Amino acid sequence: MATIDPITLATIWHAMQTHCKEMRHVIDRTAQNYLMAQLHDISVGIWDAAGRTLAMPVGLPVQFLGTAFAIRDLLKKFGNDFAPGDVILTNDPYHGGNNCHLPDWGFFRPVFYKGKLTFFTLARGHQEDTGGSYPGGYFPNGYDIHAEGICIPPVKLIKAGVENRELMEVIWNNVRWPEGVKQDNYSMIAATKKCEQRLIALLDKYGEETVMACVDEMINRTEQAVRAEIRKIPDGVYYGEAATDDDGTELDVPVWVRCELTVKGDEMILDFSKSDAQRKGFINSVYAATYGNAIAAAILTFDPSIADYHNEGTMKPIHVIAPEGSVVNAQYPCTVGASPVAVGIQVMEAVLEALSKARPERAMAAWAKHRGHYVFGIDPRTSERYVQTSFDYDGSGGAVAGYDGYQGISSLTAMGAVTRGNVEEMEIRIPWRMLKYEFTPDLMGAGKWRGGPGVHWEAINEGLEGNIATGSSDGDESLGFGAVGGQTCPPCRTYIRRGEQDIRVKPHRLVAIQPKDTIVK
Repeated sequence: MATIDPITLATIWHAMQTHCKEMRHVIDRTAQNYLMAQLHDISVGIWDAAGRTLAMPVGLPVQFLGTAFAIRDLLKKFGNDFAPGDVILTNDPYHGGNNCHLPDWGFFRPVFYKGKLTFFTLARGHQEDTGGSYPGGYFPNGYDIHAEGICIPPVKLIKAGVENRELMEVIWNNVRWPEGVKQDNYSMIAATKKCEQRLIALLDKYGEETVMACVDEMINRTEQAVRAEIRKIPDGVYYGEAATDDDGTELDVPVWVRCELTVKGDEMILDFSKSDAQRKGFINSVYAATYGNAIAAAILTFDPSIADYHNEGTMKPIHVIAPEGSVVNAQYPCTVGASPVAVGIQVMEAVLEALSKARPERAMAAWAKHRGHYVFGIDPRTSERYVQTSFDYDGSGGAVAGYDGYQGISSLTAMGAVTRGNVEEMEIRIPWRMLKYEFTPDLMGAGKWRGGPGVHWEAINEGLEGNIATGSSDGDESLGFGAVGGQTCPPCRTYIRRGEQDIRVKPHRLVAIQPKDTIVK
């Protein structure tokens, strides 16, 4: 067993974090779609050959905190059939992919050192399109998951460095804007290659024995730090719940996520057994996505000094129960398109509400409900189809004990990883012109420490007829909780302004738009 000195441990630990950030930087600089290049809807990370999480410093928890399940399924499917130069692609929530929804494509690269499988690198990003009934991915009323787009189980897109061109063509032929998707795919593949090069250089410099000894110590130290945080919570059972407005199919009927939090010593159980059953609509969440969001919510209440050091050790003392067939552990072929925000946000809200009761000195109120839409149609400037999505309509973060809410941050499940886009860039890409984009005074949850302000957003359609899908919106009826006596966040609204008429558009709807319509949020 290698002797580990603290300098070497810190160097290797931070090197892995830096290699992940470099992956993100490669994608930022080479991807073309608005969601990835501008909004950074991307997650990256490093896992060992057994699927243990080692580094995940940037990204969305729903995209990467459940990745160990996917890697274990890869190991089960391929066994020893991995080789240097392989790249495995999957977006399937069910058949070995453990993905949150179809638009997030994950590219896994096995990393070999001296002929031995040592690590996996991952780049996962939200694609411009995944096929399906409508552009984009967040649309209600799909009959089953196959209506939401192409389902890609774990497949070798590149085998021992040789591209499977026939498979690539089949995949790209089943999406709109294949050239753009192709560029984004190569961007993520290149990022995993860059991380592979960095990891091999790290192994060359310090030796495999030292690096793997540091990996074990990294996990052990994080586990002990998280257990110490859990011990600060009084033993007991605590309860939290949250709802989404509806499932997009059975309209105006809320869907509930309920969490029973049990703390005993240095162990925590997050039990979602009392949540509603899976629904026909697209708000269902698979277990890996629920797991990631639940763990992320717990992390938000821990000491921020360990924020950069979460890994497999974080997960060891936290146990997530979600019964099969529930809305938080949906089974094939349920639709899951909206799950990163609904019921993903509700999973986090339920956990945070329970933890705010258990540990009021670390309480965090709910963040603003996610307000998103997909607009798609024809751009008269080019006569080409377009699709646009953004997180620009989101409000702000909820207050924490001692501080007001973070202003203008993206939705809770993104935890700040997804950013707001550039207005001029949006106007170049699509035929919409921004009219208003501003904070709204007093549109916030009140309290000794208030939530961040809401956002007022207006844009006018300078294109042709099209559609707006409010599939990723929520919060017209279901309000985020206020913690420790604070008030709830105010309700959200979306309108289509057509002449002198304001037409209300509720979440999880698909509505036609006309030229000169203005969207008001």
